[in-house]
Amino acid sequence: MNGGPAVVRRRSAVAALVAAAALGLATGRFVLPPPPGATAHPVTRAGAAVGGPPPGASVLPTPGASGPTSAPTSSASGSASPTGATGPVTTANLLGPAAFGPDVGTGRIHVTDRYGDGAYANSACSGEKTLGQTLGGPGAHFRGLMTSPRTDPSDPTLAADIVTQVAREVAAEATSPSLAQNYAERLLLEEVPCQEMPPGHWVYGRTTRLQLAPDVTASWMGAYEGTLNTTGTAPEGREPCGGIAVLRSGKHYGVLEVHACLGTAAMDRVVRTALSQL
Repeated sequence: MNGGPAVVRRRSAVAALVAAAALGLATGRFVLPPPPGATAHPVTRAGAAVGGPPPGASVLPTPGASGPTSAPTSSASGSASPTGATGPVTTANLLGPAAFGPDVGTGRIHVTDRYGDGAYANSACSGEKTLGQTLGGPGAHFRGLMTSPRTDPSDPTLAADIVTQVAREVAAEATSPSLAQNYAERLLLEEVPCQEMPPGHWVYGRTTRLQLAPDVTASWMGAYEGTLNTTGTAPEGREPCGGIAVLRSGKHYGVLEVHACLGTAAMDRVVRTALSQL
């Protein structure tokens, strides 16, 4: 998904624009602070093999769905519900390698961080925009998790070889919980075109919504390889191979792209972990 997917035919953005207009959303100017250098922290992990849709794959909704559809709201297990974040985002709010431990193959996950602007869902169907172009506002924290220390020269949170990318997360804080919700809705709208793609192109499946507290929510879509896309939308009854999630906790918001080939249960677990930590 990120990291230079193959050029694909960009779908009409009319539906997304209409939806955005209906929400009365406006995009501001993005002002960036200078990014500090990236650092790598190798961490041991264990589990299943890393993989995912190849660059240029697209994500689709379920057949007959023209936009995100919400699954029944889920609650986190445990006695206490998390509360929405109020302070600034730090690297402690970003997902760590341990979240992938049961599923990603034996080896080492390297973590690289940076602060600034950049692509957060770099595929043609989502517009290949940067976070600043979509939202405007201050810079965000970017984190790359990969199985190789080799990174893209243009962005240390992207793997030089996409097959070594396990996940990538972008997170920032808004000035208020309502603005963070606004941002999360806009980021989710950017992914809607990826739910309907020509047969043979990778696609996102239907939207699943998680709610751990009134202001702690996530929406995620599984990714499906082009060979499974025979109708222009994601196949029913098939497991995804990774996917994308839009997260919101109080004043915090973010996007998590999972490149590791995780099925529904694993994606749900990883998204819950990222949401709880955000």
